[in-house]
Amino acid sequence: MRGERLDAYHFYEHSYDGYDELRADFEWEVPEQFNMAWYVCDRWADDKGRVAVFGEDADGGSETYTFWQLQNATNRLANHLRDEGVTRGDRVGVNLPQRAETVVAHVACWKLGAVSVPLSTLFGPDAIEYRLSDSDAVAAIVDESNIDDFRDARDGLSLNAVLTVGDVEPAETEQNLWDAIQDYPREFELVDTDSEDDAIIIYTSGTTGDPKGVRHAHRLLLGHLPLFLTTFGNMEMHDDDVFWTPAEWAWVASLFDVVFPGLYYGKPIVAYNGGQFDPDTAFRIIEEYGVSNFFGPPTALRMMMQTDPGYRVDTLRTIAGGGESLSKDIVAWAEDTFGGAAVHEGYGQTEANMLVGDCTALFEFREEAMGKAGPGHEVTIVDPETAEPTVDHGDVGEIAVRYESNPVCFKEYWNKPEKTARKVKNGWLLTEDLGWVDEDGYVAFESRKDDVIISAGYRIGPVEIEESLAAHDAVADVAVIGVPDDERGEVPKAFVVVTDASPDDALRDTLRQHVRDRLAQYEYPREIEFVEDLPKTSTGKVRRASLREREGLQ
Repeated sequence: MRGERLDAYHFYEHSYDGYDELRADFEWEVPEQFNMAWYVCDRWADDKGRVAVFGEDADGGSETYTFWQLQNATNRLANHLRDEGVTRGDRVGVNLPQRAETVVAHVACWKLGAVSVPLSTLFGPDAIEYRLSDSDAVAAIVDESNIDDFRDARDGLSLNAVLTVGDVEPAETEQNLWDAIQDYPREFELVDTDSEDDAIIIYTSGTTGDPKGVRHAHRLLLGHLPLFLTTFGNMEMHDDDVFWTPAEWAWVASLFDVVFPGLYYGKPIVAYNGGQFDPDTAFRIIEEYGVSNFFGPPTALRMMMQTDPGYRVDTLRTIAGGGESLSKDIVAWAEDTFGGAAVHEGYGQTEANMLVGDCTALFEFREEAMGKAGPGHEVTIVDPETAEPTVDHGDVGEIAVRYESNPVCFKEYWNKPEKTARKVKNGWLLTEDLGWVDEDGYVAFESRKDDVIISAGYRIGPVEIEESLAAHDAVADVAVIGVPDDERGEVPKAFVVVTDASPDDALRDTLRQHVRDRLAQYEYPREIEFVEDLPKTSTGKVRRASLREREGLQ
């Protein structure tokens, strides 16, 4: 568990004649005992000047945390949580934005053998309460930006401890994180965990039912490293590398594409807690911190395209995108703006992330594809009905990855065995995305098999929005689909049957705000159409396919 180096994840130090040789040479190295906390924090702490996090807030305040400081803070927090009754296997909610405390919270949980549950600071009280209740969380760490919604949700929860971060006056049952841990010792005996032990539960939205808790083991980090080196690093790691993503630190794609892989290799990451994405600020951060590797959703890159940088950004050597396709104009702009930086696309999902991506150091970029399967991943196309790999090269089927012995694959859905059984069939983890693989091994995305809406990289389940809208007195019936949007790729559109209310713009605004207050701010329906009735099946289920046909999307 506490080895200094796992050689399998340093293949960038070798040269290869091509990508096929790299894939043939790579083998997973997963120790029986493995705790992420050691590898992303403690093993670098003896070098007291080694920077782990560059932190900055919207007011311009900045702090730098070394790995040594990170070790001290996480040990103190682990000691405090243990005194508050948090034990091995317990779940702890982490409702924090991009800030050093987010890293501290997750790492402290893992040191205890506890399980962290990342929560978006954009979540409203309903979304917070569901996830903390469903995961049986015993504690939570909450940021100033979401403390009010958290407090609204807390009445329905049983929590032993609540720690606040930022400018918050703690309530009677709350404590400021830094005040709470200041008198605890800087030493903590790291709990021995197996690589298969639970480390994190991340909730993902689907088309039916409530959001699902995705259980991941400590080995999850190792599963991300091959594509981190190829797609995010382009087969290079430099002493002065700095990693940043503007994406919120509540998702597998930000935490395990950038934050913890970067720390695994002892590299600093930027934590910018500045609210909504601003393209001019993004350019400034890249220059000021010498960012070398940038993970930007295509939505963010498109916004940056509309801005004259005015900054020196030639430190940037790799740009990775995901969640949406990278168009040729984005690639050309990025290569020109950032002095020839490599531009790569990556693909994955919460249950199995970092599966496919580009690596232009070893093979050429193709606009129509997402890249090739990463080292260690067996990705194929299966028949959507039988889950059998009988689909020919170039033909459309369901994208799938070999499940067994792949450390990036989830263990199961939390308390949902029937959904797990539908997700993993015949030894394949089914992505529920349709696509194809050509004879050269390039993987392309065709469409989604289900109704999940992907907006600016966020996965949005229509059911949550429908249930939230249906709770409003003015709504008699509702259905939600995704519709195209130039900036965000897709946005939710709600078709609403009203009760006796007036179907006007005022009601549209009221319903949008109703959803924003209760779910996540990115989930509200940006379009609302009032209708007389909804198309339904003989069993009374809404036919979203018919609504998409009405919108000309089928």
